[in-house]
Amino acid sequence: MPSIFDYSATLSNGIDTPLSDYKGQVLLVVNTASRCGFTPQYEGLEKLYNEYKDSGFSVLAFPCNQFGAQEPGSTADIVDFCTTRFQTTFPLFEKIDVNGDNAHPLYKHLKSTVKGIMGTERIKWNFTKFLINREGEVVARYGSQKKPADIAKDISSLL
Repeated sequence: MPSIFDYSATLSNGIDTPLSDYKGQVLLVVNTASRCGFTPQYEGLEKLYNEYKDSGFSVLAFPCNQFGAQEPGSTADIVDFCTTRFQTTFPLFEKIDVNGDNAHPLYKHLKSTVKGIMGTERIKWNFTKFLINREGEVVARYGSQKKPADIAKDISSLL
């Protein structure tokens, strides 16, 4: 079975990045949006990142405009919003689709590996989170309502 390290994605600076660059780290992969009721979770994600990054943890944020068109801006707009409003420093990737025929291959993998409520694969909304262990295996999936602080214990147990 493939791990997330078998995929690549384009960072917000335009550099195509193999996710194997994050090998050995615990990761929290999140689909994000700037105009969502859950957008304040950026603050909690940054707090987790700052708390655990020196122990080998990272947040990987993937902006997505598939839910209520809540991420309409360009990559530059998204970067500016995140860094200005929430002072984010964790990796931010280019906007992707997480559902449908054009879903990013990483998200196809994540969704098929750990299904959501009632066994569904589909991402329901912005700020769905996937926790990845150091070997690149998906170990948990959290819905939008799960606050980043509520995941801290799970992250800590993998570090």
